[in-house]
Amino acid sequence: MFLYAVAVFLSAFLLFQIQPIIARIILSWFGGTAAVWTTCMLFFQIGLLAGYFYSHSLIKRLSPRAQSLLHIVLLVLSLAALPILPGEGWKPEGTENPTIRILLLLAATVGLPYMLLSTTSPLLQAWYARSKKGALPYRLFALSNLGSMLALLSYPPLIEPNMPTRMQAYAWSGGYVLFAALTCYLAYKGRGAESLAPVEATGEAIAAEGEAAEVEAPPALGRKILWVALAACPSMLMLAVTNHMSQDVAAIPFLWVLPLSLYLLSFILTFDARGWYQRNIFLVMLAPGLGGMAYLQWSNASELKMQWTIAALAAGFFICCMVCHGELAARKPSPRYLTSFYLALSVGGAIGGLFVGVVAPYLFQNYFELPIALAFCGLLAYIVAIEEPGFTWRQAAATMPAFSLLAGMVGLWIFLGRSVHDSLEGYKLVTRNFYGTLRVRQSGDGSNWEDYKTLLHGSINHGEQWTHPARRRELLTYYCADTGIGRAMRVRTEGVPQKVGVLGLGAGTMAAFGRKGDDVTFYEINPVVPKLAHEEFSFYPDSPATKRIIMGDGRLSLERQAPQNFDVLMMDAFSGDSIPVHLVTKEAFQLYFRHLKPTGYLVMHISNKYLDLEPVLARIAGELNKSSMLVETNEDESGDCFGTTFIVMAHTPEAFQTQPFANAGTQPKLKTGIGMWTDDYSNLFGILK
Repeated sequence: MFLYAVAVFLSAFLLFQIQPIIARIILSWFGGTAAVWTTCMLFFQIGLLAGYFYSHSLIKRLSPRAQSLLHIVLLVLSLAALPILPGEGWKPEGTENPTIRILLLLAATVGLPYMLLSTTSPLLQAWYARSKKGALPYRLFALSNLGSMLALLSYPPLIEPNMPTRMQAYAWSGGYVLFAALTCYLAYKGRGAESLAPVEATGEAIAAEGEAAEVEAPPALGRKILWVALAACPSMLMLAVTNHMSQDVAAIPFLWVLPLSLYLLSFILTFDARGWYQRNIFLVMLAPGLGGMAYLQWSNASELKMQWTIAALAAGFFICCMVCHGELAARKPSPRYLTSFYLALSVGGAIGGLFVGVVAPYLFQNYFELPIALAFCGLLAYIVAIEEPGFTWRQAAATMPAFSLLAGMVGLWIFLGRSVHDSLEGYKLVTRNFYGTLRVRQSGDGSNWEDYKTLLHGSINHGEQWTHPARRRELLTYYCADTGIGRAMRVRTEGVPQKVGVLGLGAGTMAAFGRKGDDVTFYEINPVVPKLAHEEFSFYPDSPATKRIIMGDGRLSLERQAPQNFDVLMMDAFSGDSIPVHLVTKEAFQLYFRHLKPTGYLVMHISNKYLDLEPVLARIAGELNKSSMLVETNEDESGDCFGTTFIVMAHTPEAFQTQPFANAGTQPKLKTGIGMWTDDYSNLFGILK
C-alpha cells in the first residue's frame, strides 16, 4: 500500500495547497474580498466533481489497460499548464461579473491539473482494491483528508511568510511533476489487473467471479440521493459559516481556515474507523448544536463576546459535519461501487458550493444560507434517525413517537425563520451582491436634530450622516477634523482648488470636504455603493465640487490612468478588518506617488482590531525614501467621532511642518521580523495583534 498511500497523500496535499496559492495570486485583482475565496472554493468543488465523474466513468466503462493509457496521456498533457501562474490578460476591467471571470480564470490556469489531482483518491483506491482483492481502501480516503488538512493548516504560518508567491507557484508545480510521475508509474503497473467495473448481482455473475463472499447489490436511487444530501449539507454549512464569521462576527484573516479544517477533520475521523462516530452520541449532541447555532442567528445574540461566538459556531458546525459524514461512512458501499459513492459525495459538495457561492448572493438580501443549511441539517437528522432501527430514539418510539422529532425540527425552522425576519428588521434597506451585504439603518424619521443614517458592510460601519437638513454636511465617524484625513484636507491655499482621489466611496463622506472648483475622483469596486451614495446619503449629491466615480479595483484603475497630480490621495478601501493586500505593497505605493503632486499627501486609513499595518507602511516609506506620520485619535464623548488610526505620507518632511500637522502624530515604528511587502510577498500572519 505504500506507493498508493504516498500518491494519495501527495495529491491531497497539492490539491489543498493550490487553493490558497491561486486565491492569494488573484485576490488583489478582484477587490480582496472574502467572496473571492468563496468563489474559488466553488470552482474547486466543481473541479472535484469533474474529477470524481471522470474516475467513475473510467472505472465503469474502460478496461484496466485503457484506463491506464488515458490517464497517463492526460497527466502528461497537464504538465503544459505549469507553472500555475495566471496571465496578466485575466485582470478585470471593473465591469465584468467577478464570479464568472474568476471561474474562467481558474479553469484556464489550473483546471486540468486540479481535475486530475481530484481523481487520485477515488481512482487509486479503486486500483488498489482491484490489485489487492478483498482489500478495503477507505483508510486511503482518511489519509487523503489528512493530507488536505495539513496543506491547509501549513499555508498561513509556514508557506506564505517564508516564500514569495511566484516561488510558491513554482514549488507547487515541481510537486505536481513528482505526483504525475508517481501516478503514471502506478497506472502503468496496474494496467493488467482485473477490472472492478460493477456488474449485476446475478447468480451467473457471482459464479463467474468465483468469490465466496456475497456480492453487494447496486445501491438504489434513494440511497444515492441520501448520499448527495448528506454531502451537500456540510458543504453548505462550511461556506455559510465562513461567510457569517467573516461578515457578522469578525473579519479576522485566516478565520476561513477554521471551518474548512473542521470539515476535513470530520472526514478523517468518520472514514478512518467507525468507532470515532457514535450515532447515539452525536445525534443527541446535534440538538444543542443546531439550537446554539440557530440562537446565534438571532439578532439579540450579538451581545456575546466574539471568541465565544466563534467557539460556539465552530463546535456546532463540527457536530453537524460529524453527523453528516458519519452517516455517509456508515452507508459506504463495497469497493466495487466506490467511484459512484465518491461521485455522489462530489455532487453534493458542488451543490452546496453552488448554492452558497452563486445562488445565494443574487437571490437573498442577506446571508440567509446559514439558517437554510441548519434547517436542512435538522431535516436530515430526522430522516437518518427514523431510517436506522438501531438508533435508541427508534427503540424508545413507544414513549417518544417519531412525530415528536419532527415537532422539534419544526420548532427549529420557526426559530430560524424568526432570526431571518429579525436580520432585516430595523433597516431601511438591505442589499447583497458578490462583495457582501450592505445595510442602511436610519434612526427616527429623519427630521429631528439627532436623527442619522448609517451604512453597514456586514458589521462594519462605512459612514454616517445626520439627516436633519441643517446638519447634513457635518463630518462624522472616521472623517472628523483631527483625524489624519481631516488634517490633510485642511492643508490648502485659500482660493486654490484641490484635486483629490479616494479609493473607496462608502457613504460618500469624502465628498463633503469638496468646495466649488475642487475635483474629486472616487474609485469604487462595488456597483451597489454608488447607488446608495446617491439615493440614501447626500454627501456626494450635495457637494459643490466636480465629482466622478470610476468603477473597478482602485489600484487597477490607477494603473490605467496617466498621472493625476492629486493634492490628496486617500486610501479607505478596506472592508472592515479585511485587508486587500495588493493595496499595501511597495509597488502599489510607487503607483500612488506617481499620481501625487510633489506637495501632496497620501493618506491611509488603517484602523483595525486584528492587524497592525504600521510597521508594514513604515518599512515601505523608508524603502521609498518618503516622509510619514502616524496620526491616532480617540473617540469623543458624544461618540460622533470614532477612534482612528491613519498614516500620512508625503514626498518631503516639509509637508508635515504645516499648521494642521503640528504635533499631530509620531513617526511610524518598524518591527523586527516584518519584511518588505511586495506584489510577490506579504505576511498577514506576522502582523496579527
